[in-house]
Amino acid sequence: RIYDEGKKSISEHPYLFETDVEIRLIGGNNKSPAERFWNGGSMIYILQKAEQKEESDVSEDSEADDVVHDSELLPKESSAPLPLSVRRAKQLISLYTMAQNPNMTHLNISKASVLPPLWIRCDSSDPEHTCWLGAEPLKTGDKITGIYLHTVTCHGPTADKTCFADLEKLKMAHKTRHHSSVVMTKGFAQYELFRAAAVEDTLVESESNIYIDLAWNTVDKILQTPPLTSTATLNIALECGDPRSPVYQLYKELQFLLALAEGLKTGETEWPEPLESESAVELVQEFLTDLKMKLDGFCVSESKNETEKIKCDTAAVDSSIKSIFSERGDLDFAEQLWCKMRSECISSYQELVECFTLVIRSLEHGEIQPWIHQGSSSLLSKLIQQSYHGKIDGVSLSGITPIQMLLEIGLDKMKKDYVSFFIGQELATLTYLDYFISTSLDLQEQVHRVQKLHHMLEIMVNCTILLQFKHENLFPLTQTCIKYYKENPLNEKHAFQLPIRPALVKKFYQNDHPEVWKVDISSGHGQKEVKTTWQVSTNPPAEHMASNNIGLLCESTVNGESEEKMYFITTAKCSQVHFT
Repeated sequence: RIYDEGKKSISEHPYLFETDVEIRLIGGNNKSPAERFWNGGSMIYILQKAEQKEESDVSEDSEADDVVHDSELLPKESSAPLPLSVRRAKQLISLYTMAQNPNMTHLNISKASVLPPLWIRCDSSDPEHTCWLGAEPLKTGDKITGIYLHTVTCHGPTADKTCFADLEKLKMAHKTRHHSSVVMTKGFAQYELFRAAAVEDTLVESESNIYIDLAWNTVDKILQTPPLTSTATLNIALECGDPRSPVYQLYKELQFLLALAEGLKTGETEWPEPLESESAVELVQEFLTDLKMKLDGFCVSESKNETEKIKCDTAAVDSSIKSIFSERGDLDFAEQLWCKMRSECISSYQELVECFTLVIRSLEHGEIQPWIHQGSSSLLSKLIQQSYHGKIDGVSLSGITPIQMLLEIGLDKMKKDYVSFFIGQELATLTYLDYFISTSLDLQEQVHRVQKLHHMLEIMVNCTILLQFKHENLFPLTQTCIKYYKENPLNEKHAFQLPIRPALVKKFYQNDHPEVWKVDISSGHGQKEVKTTWQVSTNPPAEHMASNNIGLLCESTVNGESEEKMYFITTAKCSQVHFT
């Protein structure tokens, strides 16, 4: 019944079988928890222990209840899934196998159907430390002819390489078990190229990391370094806001923009502590005075400090990134005004009102005739355009109006900052970026899309600094990011993938220990293909495994000489059982 319902729509809610087993149906487009050991692309059942029922409440010797009950259980977001005992898992595998066996006519199954593969989380309570049991039907046409059984065992963690298997012995064991004369081997390795270190004096852990997946044919030895002919994919997950980022100043600017957007939505704005010695009102007054003197024909010589201040209005950019992220030199009046009034300077709603009062008064009296970029739809830009004709509409600086005015000019400026980068680096055209800078949307959605632009910028900047990426790699990565963000909401934990030549990043991993290394040994073809997998990994092969080992996953000193990673050693084996 779950399968039939899943064909229409896969439920996010788990189902309860008897009283102790929770069943989840996972669609082919979603990530399978057992993907390291099973590469099928169809739907899959995941069975685990139901959270609120103790296993002792269930009689394992009782007859199986063939009725599946909907469950309103929703496991806690933070809790790991719970495994079943190996004994209970074997019982469930037997029930599944019997239900798929067309020879079991005494079961009186009215409507036999080929069910999706079944994988069960196990508690490693047996001597082999079994952590997964799996089963899937073998078919000839539409007829079920047998069952494919999977067993995954895991030991560790350990840094003792004498516990590692010998490749030739693994191949011989596979040949003996499956009566094969010829075997093929495929290798896979994952290396962490970069992980953001914790920032001092903060409790926030960054999820930022860049790692590479490499796959190749014909493995020579255990822990073999992947050859340069490997197929390589870079996985990039970066969270914004690292104070050490060269675009951190721009990030802070974005945060102030978000605070204004939130204030516009809720009616309450949190004003940060000002960092400048001068108040925003003083800075705006000086700015207007300079403009008025220029209009009156006076030559105003800007001090070096003031010139530098204007130059840094886009961001305080680290010298190492100046070549790819340079300050814009074409800030118009509204953009420069934003820089005087942003978070480092402004500290209250009243101060905001005073600043705009000064600006509007100067426009009304014709004391200034500032220039602005074409295409801006902000209220302040409209007032400036009206001032060219000697008359501007009256504006009531009350309620949310001043906040909206500041938000609008900040949005305009930041959009131009990001567009200037992506177009300047020839990573995208204005047409491709139109989705992110459209002004036909409400302000909240515009801010959300600017957040996406900033995330894309952080990714490009980090790849340039950390991996020394050039245009040939940044361009396809940008296209990948744009495509994803045109279809999905902001997600800083999403790992963007980029096919890459191993030689480009080999220097970052060639002397390092892999996070994951595995070899697949296979024989046979099609339905008759059988596989043995041997893997080491710094993390457990399943999230349901006991978390008390996690503290051991850091690098440890062995024999007081060199640092070695602690590895979980996992073996996956399979067998075929034919019904006829």
